[in-house]
Amino acid sequence: MSTRVNEETPLVNRRLTSSESQINNSKLFLAVFSAVLGNFSFGYSLVFSSPVLPKLKSPDADPRLKMDTEQAAWFGSIYSLGAAAGGLGAMLLNDMIGRKLSIMMSAVPSAIGYMLMGGASDLWMLHLGRFLTGVAGGMTAASIPVYISEISHKSVRGALGSCPQVTAVFGTLALYALSLVVPWRWLAIAGEVPAVLMVVLLAFMPSSPRRLLSLGREQQAAKALRWLRGSHYDTHIELSAIQHSINTQSRVTWSQLATPIYYRPIIISVVMRFLQQMTGVTPILVYMEPIFAQSKVSLEAKYDAAIVGAVRLLSVATAASLMDRAGRKALLYTSSMLMFLSTLTLTMISHTTPCPPGPSPPNLTMSLDHIPHNDIGNALEASQPGSAGLIPLISTMVFIFGYAMGWGPITWLLMSEVLPLVARGVASGLCVTVSWLTAFMLTHAFTHLVDRYGLYVPYLCFTVVCVVCLLFNAVCIPETRGRSLEEIENYFRTGRTFTIRRSHSSVQAQ
Repeated sequence: MSTRVNEETPLVNRRLTSSESQINNSKLFLAVFSAVLGNFSFGYSLVFSSPVLPKLKSPDADPRLKMDTEQAAWFGSIYSLGAAAGGLGAMLLNDMIGRKLSIMMSAVPSAIGYMLMGGASDLWMLHLGRFLTGVAGGMTAASIPVYISEISHKSVRGALGSCPQVTAVFGTLALYALSLVVPWRWLAIAGEVPAVLMVVLLAFMPSSPRRLLSLGREQQAAKALRWLRGSHYDTHIELSAIQHSINTQSRVTWSQLATPIYYRPIIISVVMRFLQQMTGVTPILVYMEPIFAQSKVSLEAKYDAAIVGAVRLLSVATAASLMDRAGRKALLYTSSMLMFLSTLTLTMISHTTPCPPGPSPPNLTMSLDHIPHNDIGNALEASQPGSAGLIPLISTMVFIFGYAMGWGPITWLLMSEVLPLVARGVASGLCVTVSWLTAFMLTHAFTHLVDRYGLYVPYLCFTVVCVVCLLFNAVCIPETRGRSLEEIENYFRTGRTFTIRRSHSSVQAQ
């Protein structure tokens, strides 16, 4: 039976290719836009602490909400803990109610969390609100990439797979821009808008055809696929390929998890999410303004953060345009090298940067307290004049550019591409949970490491991780560009090589 399956696969792929000219992706793009509004909220809420922490640490902050070092560390890191909880919830919801409804349900904790922070009168409201927005972020991170991969045609899946990262960057940039002119409570209120809009739009979008077929709803699946591909598209061929993939799957057992078709893609996805966080991107984004203040950049910290947000958007857009041209592995190589060079530079700079004057040791979350807010730019410029004061900013821009070109969007995309269909809902939730537990521990520890050793030690750790990322990409990650989800599953089924281009020859050899 295995031989017959493998022989039929190229025929199905040839038929799919002949029907591609009749595809109309306009409604597919609308469905993807509706879903990734959840990632806009994710990006917005992730960095919410960056402009808010300096205000809650300032001398004129509301006494009921004023934070010390430990409270600020929890406010910055508890989001990741909520995201891990959201990932665990998505493990159940993805298979119980489907990807689309899981995405829509994320709006509930998001709206409640922002209302708590916007109307906060005590610290527990800020922490609980931050935790709930993290829960929403974890749910969307586990559900949206899978939904997009299952509704997208393979010819555009690479570009659309990077959309979650693109819109997350838009959300980050929107927060940085609004924080320049809007009080922090209004930042929380504004965060509710994209979540509400997402629910309204997704109510009119179809469920995943794969999900519908797996439930035995053939007519609904055909209707959904025709809506996504256009009225002139021959849905029978693609539906047959999807049904064929589903038929070869069965409920996964613990013994089956020991076979390469299951454990290889799951391990690859989990390790990629772990390494993605260990590069340090989350603490850098969460504490960006305090980091720039301590790095003695010659521009005011809040403007540095907005500049980095714009660069991040440019790099993600570049990655989206190259995803189906350069390939996943080439972008991951480029991403790893850029991050390595930038973190190495930041390590050397932070090692030679003198500690800020004052009777107490430097403190990441309290660094803005030593200087009046409107004198920060002048003080930093005087302490480190000339172009040397821009090196930390430029290095951080290169780091964000490198991350957003590869390890940011491709990690999300590959997770949705390589995970086996039968375990995709649970495994994606596992990946997100591992990712955000790592982010929580790293983000919480970052403040204390900087407090004790300065920025040098965290940047040195990030440099080492970038080297590991480079090696892991070279040894373990397959190239999935231009491959259907069925071909990717067949590649892992053969278990003979990590070079996916050989999968067809391996299949024919059988």
